[in-house]
Amino acid sequence: MYDVAIIGGGVIGAAIARELSRYDVSVAVLEKGADVAVGASKANSAIVHAGYDCTPGTLKARLNVQGNAMMKALCEELSVPFMGIGSLAVAFNDDDRAELDKLLARGQANGVPGLQILTGEEVMRKEPNLSREIIAALWAPTGAIICPFELTLALMENAVVNGAQFIRGFEVQAITRTVDGFDISNGTKTVKAGYVVNAAGIRSDEINTLAGGKYFEIRPRKGEYMLLDRSAQGIVGTVVFQTPSRLGKGVLVSPTVHGNVYAGPTAVDISDKDDTSTTPEGLWYLKKLSRKSVPALPLNKVITSFSGLRSVVVGRDDFIIGREEAVPGFVNAAGICSPGLSSSPAVALMVADELRQSGLSLVKKDGFIAIRHKEKAFHEMTAEEKREAIARDRLHGRVICRCETVTEAEIVRSLHSPVPATTMDGIKRRARAQAGRCQGGFCGPRIMEIICRETGMSMDEITKNGGQSWLVREKECQ
Repeated sequence: MYDVAIIGGGVIGAAIARELSRYDVSVAVLEKGADVAVGASKANSAIVHAGYDCTPGTLKARLNVQGNAMMKALCEELSVPFMGIGSLAVAFNDDDRAELDKLLARGQANGVPGLQILTGEEVMRKEPNLSREIIAALWAPTGAIICPFELTLALMENAVVNGAQFIRGFEVQAITRTVDGFDISNGTKTVKAGYVVNAAGIRSDEINTLAGGKYFEIRPRKGEYMLLDRSAQGIVGTVVFQTPSRLGKGVLVSPTVHGNVYAGPTAVDISDKDDTSTTPEGLWYLKKLSRKSVPALPLNKVITSFSGLRSVVVGRDDFIIGREEAVPGFVNAAGICSPGLSSSPAVALMVADELRQSGLSLVKKDGFIAIRHKEKAFHEMTAEEKREAIARDRLHGRVICRCETVTEAEIVRSLHSPVPATTMDGIKRRARAQAGRCQGGFCGPRIMEIICRETGMSMDEITKNGGQSWLVREKECQ
């Protein structure tokens, strides 16, 4: 019996779990996938938005600006990379220029600090590789970039260290109201909880329906991305947006905290909540639009492409956060599309308050551990630091992933963390092995050997990302 069960292990669920772990309550996070951040939290733009494009008065506007202000300190506490590089929304014609004025007024109404309209000449001085056809841009100095998976993992690890439970592979099939709370079943096992928080992302409408909440519908909006090799580093130093449309913030070009560059996303409304495929049409459109902003973008350096699904509420341009009156003890954190990553720490505070108003006693506990320490990545160490690391752990002396200079010690650590990796993608996102130019072609078999040695798994049990995504099968090896 838990005090609170959170359904969904993305950045919203993880942020809520970490916030609740401050208090003397028992918390379980139920995730249907094999790891944290297997949905939109692993496939998004990785941007901490300034908050100028949200409609004033909405939850999106308030929580985006509040979350933006909280993010740097949160990342420092959790050893998550954060780069406050600012953002530009560029204009190519008079219609775009008029849109910048609207965005400026909207951002000022939302309380976004430091917004400024730049001339084309000022834009070129700031970003010389942008198109010469740009006539103006909205500069937002509070825009930033992070790693969304690292933030989600850090939040969840810190929550677990402070007593929360992370239960993976638990796909909710039924929610039953009981005298003392809820029974949540995956068909074979049941978790009991006094309160339930719905943070199920693209399937939050389905969870709400299972609980008996007021109906709403989530429609997935697919966004495709292209990731470039580190050799493209420096082509832009700022997040570069085009003027937004009704479907979103438009195609952008941005650096990443790990030294890559990416372009994306597209924005296409679809019906299949499992469709994360990329398409020739989508990638062609992405190439065309990204080079409109950055003509010299070296698309011959693309090392992978991927897509993510945003949770768009049909008929509502806002988040759905709050108590469900028809189901006492049930709180929605649903429809959290962009700027959900930016808003996540503020969403967590709001959900905690909603639970408090629902009757949950939130008394701060002694000994809450706010700081998550993470050893510096081997490839970021100085020569002296590398020698010291090898002296502490000889496994640092064996580089497994050449592209990203990831050592065996780093892979082993990812298998024994508070929220350990259990898949090849889990290793990739924690240690960055397989994240480079060869995408695991060289280091993959070696990583599998390490997984078998450290966990006792056999080769044919190892999956790429859970489920039936096996890499080898016993009968195929004979």
